[in-house]
Amino acid sequence: MPIPVPVLRLPRGPDGCSRGFNPNSARFRALHGEQAAVQGARAALRLRYLRALAAARGRPARFCLHAGVGVDAVFGAADVDAVAFQVDALQTPLGVQAAALLRCTDVLAFSFLLA
Repeated sequence: MPIPVPVLRLPRGPDGCSRGFNPNSARFRALHGEQAAVQGARAALRLRYLRALAAARGRPARFCLHAGVGVDAVFGAADVDAVAFQVDALQTPLGVQAAALLRCTDVLAFSFLLA
């Protein structure tokens, strides 16, 4: 036997037939406008980040890691979630690696070198 589930009914709107928020109310417009502004700002920042990553491809970079270790490499790419950097020609104190992944949690800072 199915268990009855209560139904939540929203109050009627100002026009008498709609339920929920009135899209013409000042509060609804303010909340919607605020969310649109935040979303627009986030989209602009994301676009700038992706363009910076695209421009950085193939440039020499210096990475500062934990324990004061600094390594030089050629910047390759970063994954979508910014979990790792892909680099080429990684120069470590132990030698040169042709290609490597640097975890973002291990990187304290990085900068691009003038070529």
